Amino acid sequence: MTAAPTYRLDDLRIDLERQRVERDGVVLDVAGLSFQLLRFLLEAGDRVVGFDALIAGVWAPAVVNEETVTQRVKLLRQALGDDGRNPRYIRSVRGRGYQLCSVPRLETTPADNVSVVRRAAPRARAVAGIAIVTVVALGAYALYAARARVPVMVDARLERARYYAGIGQAENNDRAIALYEDVLIAAPRDVAATLGLSHALSARMCLYNGSPESAERARELARRVLATSPDNALAHAALAYADDCRGEVDAAIGEYERAVALDPAGRDDARASAANLYVERGRLADALAANVVVERNGTRLRFLDLQIARNLDLLGFAAAAERRYARIFELYPDNVFGNVAYPRFLFTQGRYAEAEAALATAKSRPLHPQAHLLAGELALIRGDRAGALAAFEQAARLRPHQSLPRALADLYAATPDWPALARRADEIARDAGNSPDGWIEVAQLRVQDHAGAIDALRHAVAGGFRDAAWLRASPLFRPLADDPGFAEVVDAIGRAVVAERDKVLAAPWLPADLLNAASATP
Repeated sequence: MTAAPTYRLDDLRIDLERQRVERDGVVLDVAGLSFQLLRFLLEAGDRVVGFDALIAGVWAPAVVNEETVTQRVKLLRQALGDDGRNPRYIRSVRGRGYQLCSVPRLETTPADNVSVVRRAAPRARAVAGIAIVTVVALGAYALYAARARVPVMVDARLERARYYAGIGQAENNDRAIALYEDVLIAAPRDVAATLGLSHALSARMCLYNGSPESAERARELARRVLATSPDNALAHAALAYADDCRGEVDAAIGEYERAVALDPAGRDDARASAANLYVERGRLADALAANVVVERNGTRLRFLDLQIARNLDLLGFAAAAERRYARIFELYPDNVFGNVAYPRFLFTQGRYAEAEAALATAKSRPLHPQAHLLAGELALIRGDRAGALAAFEQAARLRPHQSLPRALADLYAATPDWPALARRADEIARDAGNSPDGWIEVAQLRVQDHAGAIDALRHAVAGGFRDAAWLRASPLFRPLADDPGFAEVVDAIGRAVVAERDKVLAAPWLPADLLNAASATP
């Protein structure tokens, strides 16, 4: 007799070849899409299977939504006599997908009441049956390989992962991560999935308030690819993004520039990312030049127009910057950086009421912790120290691994621990190197010590800090406002910015309409 492949799931017997489900010898009404859904879950073992994997594995190439999957799971449960509130066979995993309640077992048993003659013919079917037994034992990936569907499945999941990663928002980025992980389970050496996962993990930290471990793993994934493909431009860009998220500015610039050198025509994303970090180092003309190249190439990058707005802002082209900031704020409510950039610009211009109104609108949208820091500054302008503390505490909760929000919360506590704050400032100063952000934090922590705070600001300017408008507007530095040393710092920034501005105005690459254009891309 020829063996017929079956699974055992609790008290169910599931014959994959004949698409038949039995309980205690009674055939259950499980057919069509319901059977294919059950089959896909069986092949996943006891892994959680996400909505996107189910859509790709059961419905593709048809396009359906999560509600379709939910309704089909409901129908399958009804056919199996399962209770979603107290499941025996299929459980819901909130926010992730579905999972079998127990590990399915593969077994081979003789078929019931079928003659040997009928089972032996035709030969093609018997051979197919043996092949299915083999591939089921290897799991879902091997099964689809035997059906010549693996490239389609992997490509479909990669495409969906890229789609979700490009949409924005934390939940979509997490969906992308889950899809990349699924691909790597099936194809552990897939370079596209490895680098896609690296990028999404970095975004989890940089854009969506994830932990530093995400960026650390992202870096290791990029290095894994570079170990065997040292000239892979995308791998250098992924490594740069991980370094960027970890605050390693110079290392990130080097990797971004390496990516551009390896692929000058195809790595506009790395060019724009390097431009963003040039700003950190005070290279405002270089930053704008790189961003103009990307814009001229017609490459649509999510934060490009915002970066150009920031370049124009720091260079002193306030009217052109405001047009871009305002347009981004109006058109792209899911842009977490745009949601804080426009209110912050208004704040630095001393337009506090307008900044408050814009920030109130932004609070109904995805927010970066910087928005809460700005809310704290605005509260201090109003004399509301308790409100400022609450805002700083909220920023600290969003980014518990970052030092600045916690430092501000401690600084504006009802009874600040000044010796502890001084020790923290000394610790940061020892490790700050040429990091403008580090020295700005030191200046804030030492704000009661004018000489120490101004010395820290000088270090920040030497490292590339160029935001004199914020220094003048922020109440965080109000205690320093009358100190001659503070005026000297602001003047030093002004001289550096004038030099960068002159480079821009004399540059052959400066588009004729740049200072008047109001284009906006996400």
